[in-house]
Amino acid sequence: MLGTDLIGVVTQTEGSRRRFLSGVGKTTLSATAVALLAGRPALAAMSGGDTSSDVGILNSALGLEYGAIAAYQIGAESGLLQKPVLHIAVEFQSQHKQHADILSSTITKLGGTPVSAMKPADYHYPVSSLKTQADVLRFAASLEKGAVSAYLGAVPAFQNRDLAKAAASILGDEAMHWAILRHALGENPVPEAFVS
Repeated sequence: MLGTDLIGVVTQTEGSRRRFLSGVGKTTLSATAVALLAGRPALAAMSGGDTSSDVGILNSALGLEYGAIAAYQIGAESGLLQKPVLHIAVEFQSQHKQHADILSSTITKLGGTPVSAMKPADYHYPVSSLKTQADVLRFAASLEKGAVSAYLGAVPAFQNRDLAKAAASILGDEAMHWAILRHALGENPVPEAFVS
């Protein structure tokens, strides 16, 4: 988060989203991954096949979740958030941690090695431009909007309806985060009838 502007962060987030979506577009998660994500290890054990491409896609998603966790940590430690807003930020971070936990455990169950989280400073977020609570909220909202777009692009790429349902569930969570952050900024929480 050091020394870059918000445009650079959005560009970096957009690039990560594109890499995630390009991987999803080329391959889909197997029935094994779907079963593991849905918490059905018995069904996963019955499914066979090569899972290497699935692990790559899951690791891309895991990297994005780690980025969100780091961003909320920076916001929480900034000293700029009032108590009710800080509570919401910590709650959102907790939900991103839950996403990361399920992705990581799924990668491990598929025989892969989960990517590691980077240090918050390695994300090059715009710490120096975060001067008010509104700055932090706008920054978080931009990241959540990027997550919404990433999952929106991923949902139709899944062959397995269970996986599409799981991705849509995460999409819904990200969309709620984005709407709540916009509301906290005094902006229309749902500015359009459709999300793109």
